Amino acid sequence: MSGQNEPDQTDELDELDQRLLKRVERAVASESAIEAASTPKFTVIAGVSAVLLAGMLFGASLWVLVAVAAGLLLGTNYYLAKIWATATVASRGGVENDEVKLGSRVSVELSFHNRSRIPVLWLLAEDLLPRWTADTEHPTLAVEGDRIGVLLLWPDETRKLEYKINCHRRGYFQIGPTVLETGDMMGLFRRYRVGTEPQYVTVLPEIVPLTSYEIGSRRPIGEIRMRENVMDDPTRLRGIRQWQIGDPMRSVHWAATARTGVLHSKIYEPSSIVGATLVLDLHESTNPTKHEPYRSDLAVTAASSIAAALHESGEPFGLATNGRDASDRVRDEGWAGDHRVRGMAAAAAAMREESDRLRPVLIPPSRGPVQFKEVHRTLARLERTSGLTFAEFLVECESRLSSETTMLVIVQETPPQTIASLVSLSRRGRAVAVIINTHDINDYSASAGPLIASRIPTFHLASKDAIAEVCRQTLVR
Repeated sequence: MSGQNEPDQTDELDELDQRLLKRVERAVASESAIEAASTPKFTVIAGVSAVLLAGMLFGASLWVLVAVAAGLLLGTNYYLAKIWATATVASRGGVENDEVKLGSRVSVELSFHNRSRIPVLWLLAEDLLPRWTADTEHPTLAVEGDRIGVLLLWPDETRKLEYKINCHRRGYFQIGPTVLETGDMMGLFRRYRVGTEPQYVTVLPEIVPLTSYEIGSRRPIGEIRMRENVMDDPTRLRGIRQWQIGDPMRSVHWAATARTGVLHSKIYEPSSIVGATLVLDLHESTNPTKHEPYRSDLAVTAASSIAAALHESGEPFGLATNGRDASDRVRDEGWAGDHRVRGMAAAAAAMREESDRLRPVLIPPSRGPVQFKEVHRTLARLERTSGLTFAEFLVECESRLSSETTMLVIVQETPPQTIASLVSLSRRGRAVAVIINTHDINDYSASAGPLIASRIPTFHLASKDAIAEVCRQTLVR
């Protein structure tokens, strides 16, 4: 199903890019018009007209000469600004809409070509990046080189601007658009326009190899042997023994009975499936900002590692979360206001601080490389949200969550509503296991206590080193 949807999603993103490009061009054109209205050119025109009129009325030829010279200078500057704004063609190379691993280096190459017959004396080019990616001491995207440059372009000349981006964190990032600014030499006319449309890069989360994964669901007759005899798997014969009262006739080993003359029964191994639906809580209230971005990235890394382990063993796995998909944020907010050429554009481009997203991210359990690629890509794009709380998310999505796989829940904080929802799911027959993503052992004990009392298995995810050990025990039966 995922393979069939990928072409449709690509076409949808292409159409989205076209719509967003038109929005950006309209926003920049509107801003240019507003700024043009506030520039001194109207004052200059009024002054030139007044001097010319005064010279004609009083017969002052010098005043007329000054007015004509000022008018010619103003017209020339206006013409140059208009030509320079439309003469330069920008193109992007190097970066494509692609997926890279954590820690990769992405090369960006911008080309600027002057297609007119007159030189462009100055052109300010800036390739935009999200501000939040470079605000911290350890930036999410570290830039090597200059993404801002002032260029002088002679007729039919091409200049390039190159830089590299080091991806230090998983996520879905927008590179660009490229904003061009030029104007006359006197500063009377300024022109802004979008030179290239943006590109999008997905940085995939890290995958930590697991020593083992033995969390099985309560659905019997699966792929792994269990230690507790919940239900025998007739496809796994372990041995034979003498028949005992209460053994069903279908378990009689007739060959051994005929050979020995004594009734013998077959002994089967209990088994279960080991598939899991990875459930992540990414609500802002239970994922405090003081722990970000480390804790949310750690939860995503753990989920990716478990999904990879299940994929390698051929087991079904899915994903469910109340987090926000970054591609939906781009679709909702676009990039019309994210150019920072002037204050008004920056204000228009400011991203919303709160999200009213109420639609959860759901990927039904399945097997295969296509399923793993979709889950891995979706995990890379997840962000915290202020939409549905975890308790509201479970109420909304319980009917769509698979009952044949374990609900492997990864949470950071467990308020009473979250605990009540998990206990209720377990009492209704769901196989639930909880990974508590916290560094402090006291916080883990406080969260795990009510869950353990309700016989819900819990694991402590203190750091990335604990991911490989978090699923070693066979607890859910």
